[in-house]
Amino acid sequence: MPIILYSPASPYSAKVRMAADYADIGIEARKVTTSDEPSDLIDANPLGKIPTLVLDDGFSVFDSRAIMQELDRLSGKTLYPRNGDKRRIAERLEAAADGLCDCLLAQVYEKRMRPEEKIHQEWIDMQARKVERSLDWLEENITPVRGKLNGGQFAVAAAMSYMDLRFPDLNWRRGRAKLRRFETRFQEAYPAFDTYKAQA
Repeated sequence: MPIILYSPASPYSAKVRMAADYADIGIEARKVTTSDEPSDLIDANPLGKIPTLVLDDGFSVFDSRAIMQELDRLSGKTLYPRNGDKRRIAERLEAAADGLCDCLLAQVYEKRMRPEEKIHQEWIDMQARKVERSLDWLEENITPVRGKLNGGQFAVAAAMSYMDLRFPDLNWRRGRAKLRRFETRFQEAYPAFDTYKAQA
């Protein structure tokens, strides 16, 4: 059985775990702490980053978008639209949501890893502006939940859960009716969302 090495707070981990569950791909989810540099993670991924997928033959796949493509292959192409134009839209949506998470994480680590007197507030402010622009873009470009969910939609849902976890004061839903509607419809289409979303 494939193994996913993950952290429960990671939105990228949430995305791939939700997708694997939705596509009914049997996996063993193994929680790791990246700062401990555990051997099972380092041996599979020299970057020591999560999520990392280890296949039955020992082949490892890292970077959440690469893992999503592998899960798509394992599921018989169920996680992305077969139509080229629709797939392009789903993949761009995933890239936007992952990029949003990159900007959120940049803020978290700037505050977590530096002494208070060395925190670069201008850097944090720039990342915050990127977050706002990304949310506005998602508001205009989110694909409605109709029929099967796709990789881009899982990425957006994972980003939403991470904002609620780490940025409770962001109030990202305000003025974004399409994203609020998407969140509601996604939860209806995927009731296991609360089980797999980013959490402490």
